[in-house]
Amino acid sequence: MLSAAEAQDRFITVASTTSTQDSGLFDALLPAFTAKTGITVKVIAQGTGQALDTARRGDADVVFVHAKSQELKFLEDGFGVKRYPVMYNDFVVVGPKSDPAGIAGGKDVVAAFKMIADKKAPFVSRGDKSGTNSAELKLWKAADIDLPAVRGEWYREIGQGMGATLNTANAMAAYTLSDRGTWIAFANKGDLGIVVEGDKKLFNQYGVMLVNPAKFSTVKADDGQAFIDWLVSPEGQSAIAAYRIDGQQLFFPNANDPKA
Repeated sequence: MLSAAEAQDRFITVASTTSTQDSGLFDALLPAFTAKTGITVKVIAQGTGQALDTARRGDADVVFVHAKSQELKFLEDGFGVKRYPVMYNDFVVVGPKSDPAGIAGGKDVVAAFKMIADKKAPFVSRGDKSGTNSAELKLWKAADIDLPAVRGEWYREIGQGMGATLNTANAMAAYTLSDRGTWIAFANKGDLGIVVEGDKKLFNQYGVMLVNPAKFSTVKADDGQAFIDWLVSPEGQSAIAAYRIDGQQLFFPNANDPKA
């Protein structure tokens, strides 16, 4: 049995996305993991790009993010040991009830982005190299929109997390792209609502990786791997599936999907 002092000293640092924090998922998961293992988890919640940069500096033991191409590059560069798929949800386009771009109810997100740009309807971008920002930029590219050439006052980058972006969109009566988990948990919806959802291009996969202890001797490899193993175990996957807000499931476990 660990002493209280030992238990307090046994912790890992997880660099993760704002969505896992802002959605309340970590508040639901971490007490169960700590109760089982005695390991406390300290979360650094940032955009995916920033979280990976934190891990690249050796300032985290585990990175838990949602931008597969960036995750694979992280592994390729030798900063991570192995990528494990954990769960998925999706992105949604939210916007004001006035719907100045006329996209509400649509299922084609690329067409919706074209209409937003054509009408220069207000759009708020995280602009923070997060997984959500990366997904947004891919959608503009798929819509053949050259953002540097066309953006003006209608397109605002704020360089902040999802909660701040949604608050700004609400204040500006603007559109934005959000992960569904943060949107469901977000209290200040105001005049905003989901206007486009259900397109397969909006799929949002999360992965977890141990930071490479061969690069950074400070990495707590055993305890970090214990957290990863718990996340992808039946117990961890069940805990993810059980997390709901107002009856809505926010994340869908898929650790057993080799293609995820």
